[in-house]
Amino acid sequence: MTTRLGFLGLGWIGRSRLEAILRDGIAVATAVSDPSPDAIRAALAIAPGAAVAEGLDQMLEMRLDGIVIATPSALHAEQAAAALRSGAAVFCQKPLGRSASETEGVVQAARSADRLLGVDFSYRDTRAMAAVHEIVRSGELGTIYAADLTFHNAYGPDKAWFHQPALAGGGCVMDLGIHLVDLALWMSGGAAVVKISSRLFAKGLPLPPDPDVIEDYAVAQLDLDDGQVVRMACSWNLPAGCDAVIDATFYGTAGAASFRNVGGSFYDFVAERFDGTRRTKVVAPPDDWSGRTAAAWARRLAGNRAFDPAIQEANAVALVVDRIYGR
Repeated sequence: MTTRLGFLGLGWIGRSRLEAILRDGIAVATAVSDPSPDAIRAALAIAPGAAVAEGLDQMLEMRLDGIVIATPSALHAEQAAAALRSGAAVFCQKPLGRSASETEGVVQAARSADRLLGVDFSYRDTRAMAAVHEIVRSGELGTIYAADLTFHNAYGPDKAWFHQPALAGGGCVMDLGIHLVDLALWMSGGAAVVKISSRLFAKGLPLPPDPDVIEDYAVAQLDLDDGQVVRMACSWNLPAGCDAVIDATFYGTAGAASFRNVGGSFYDFVAERFDGTRRTKVVAPPDDWSGRTAAAWARRLAGNRAFDPAIQEANAVALVVDRIYGR
């Protein structure tokens, strides 16, 4: 039986996930919805048989198997929880919620409804990061004692809501740093964070308590209960000398493994093994990864709509993000 999906929010990320899921042939786009007529036209070019819904409520009346959400961050928690309570599975763009409490509310809704919930932490599913994860978790690097993770974007979001704390939940940490937190915790294999220190800036000035602006530069250090120290930095509009600097390197007593972008690209990544001054390339581009996490969720949904306890990792990520913000 074909999985029937609704796609809520059809900006470039929403359309990318629509394309990736339909390419697999496991699911069909039964309904699409977006306030932009241009976005609807672009979506219908990908899924010409889809009905145009006025919003989530109309989608839920269709009794769909799942909803793919790519709307502004302020809407994620409410829309995801409503869809789950209606009996639909959900795949949502990050952040799942603007705070740990919002995130926990959505996870609880999925648990109560016994429905599959996925979050688009897409860097896990690049071939390069998957290779680094395999190396780290295999134990071949010995004891991992340090990690450095970076995500600098030489540009900034072009939508006004990104710059409003109440709507976005935060700035570059919520947008980019959340990926770094997810990767660090995933790579640690479940180690707990025992201490966090951070500094946030807006246009070169330290962010004050209860700010009415969002941060565009942040650094943080996480101390884990296994003895590992994790250092993270992220930014928007940084004069980085290229479009983006994306890197996650994990240092062990018997070597290191690194994930990094190539030539400032947002899309091309390599995985390397470091031994002293030597480096060995493990994975290199090309890799068509941008919709892989969404497609994997759709394949999982086709076989089993039930709640997956692994989604509770999103709660741990949200708690760390809250603590980076000092809340």
